[in-house]
Amino acid sequence: MWMRFIMSALLLACFPAGAGEVPAESLGAGYVNPGYEDKPGWFVNSFLDIREDVAEAAADGKQVILYFYQDGCPYCKKLLETNFTLREIVEKTRSRYHVIAINMWGDREVTDFNGELTTEKSFASGLRIMFTPTMLFLDDRGQVVLRVNGYYPPRKFDAALDYAAEHTGRSPGFAEFYAGLESGSPGGRLHTDPGYLQPPYRLAARESEKPLLVLFEQKDCPPCDELHLDILQRPESRELLDRFDVALLDIHSREMLQRADRIESSAADWARDLEIQYVPALVFFDDRGREVFRAEAWFRSFHIQSVLDYVASGAYLEQPDFQRFIAARADALEAQGIHVDLMD
Repeated sequence: MWMRFIMSALLLACFPAGAGEVPAESLGAGYVNPGYEDKPGWFVNSFLDIREDVAEAAADGKQVILYFYQDGCPYCKKLLETNFTLREIVEKTRSRYHVIAINMWGDREVTDFNGELTTEKSFASGLRIMFTPTMLFLDDRGQVVLRVNGYYPPRKFDAALDYAAEHTGRSPGFAEFYAGLESGSPGGRLHTDPGYLQPPYRLAARESEKPLLVLFEQKDCPPCDELHLDILQRPESRELLDRFDVALLDIHSREMLQRADRIESSAADWARDLEIQYVPALVFFDDRGREVFRAEAWFRSFHIQSVLDYVASGAYLEQPDFQRFIAARADALEAQGIHVDLMD
């Protein structure tokens, strides 16, 4: 029973908080949540009045990053232990930003963007934080100029630091900005599959009743390689993927296609309109061409499979809180004797 409690805590720590968490203070003095990670000492010790935080950062010639985390989240751990131990990233972050940590399970009072009093978990819920870590980069007026959903590896995270400081709400979008930094390898390729939809793409004219999954990717993309050569090759992944019509698009392609919303445009323009910031991005659409969910960060197999299952099963229609779905899914697998390894 204790092991299942630990597993549920670790899983929930990667997704938005909901009802049912146990406050640390009720578990006794000295209690530390499973998977607790110390934050860097240079993070700002804030009273969580967001407008005041923005003003204080601006007076110091800096911007604010709101870092949403949860104890036990392996991707938060990777951010802290990998990105925030690299000298260049640490120096750049400290010189340009005030970083404020917000616990998505927390009950500390927050004064939000509108000056309304709320709590950490309600603040996170209101912002539709779907994954942790999530980082909101604010300008000197408190406007969100970049939202990073999930973990970005060091090179991409370093680019996000530059982008949010230099392109506060102006064109280009982050995906276009980052693409300009990449040299591109002649050996890079898209991982096409004969089971995927084939061009010319008429995505709104499909006769299939399956939901639509659009994979926005690019050549010379190690995370795309990992997704296709490892994660999507696993039997459970293949079984889930077969429940979708899948279209694999090059995020930089200028070839015209019919989008899920019936608009004629290039894949590059569609990705821009959807504000795709990371590849691979998994974007799901219903039969009316409306986006219903997306996964747009670096994830391992359990999380990718859970995303596929969430949409394929139609659970998103009944359970809008993805963290509750994934926790229940993990418990069900553990009850069947199937061990869940978050980082496998």
